[in-house]
Amino acid sequence: DVQLVESGGGLVQPGESLRLSCVASGITFSRHDMSWVRQAPGKGPEGVAALEGDGTTTYADSVKGRFTISRDNAKSTLLLQMNSLKTEDTAVYYCAACQRTYWGQGTQVTVS
Repeated sequence: DVQLVESGGGLVQPGESLRLSCVASGITFSRHDMSWVRQAPGKGPEGVAALEGDGTTTYADSVKGRFTISRDNAKSTLLLQMNSLKTEDTAVYYCAACQRTYWGQGTQVTVS
């Protein structure tokens, strides 16, 4: 079975940083696209950042220049470095794999 387990969320003040991690199992991690998706209260899911198997990255306009997605293939871990956090970044952040076929349980990020 594919499992994605996120960690690293928390409560921070505006302007601070957080780093999210997602450990994957059950897939050949290095070959697959991975992404971070967030959902704020009362809103639909929003793709935040994606990382293709060839290393190509894409970002939502709202996070460009502040967030960085990366992967550690040796540890089957997807990372999201979030800097200069804003109150509007508050959401549950999910790790997703294989064109969002598989999802983690989410980790709460609160900026206040």
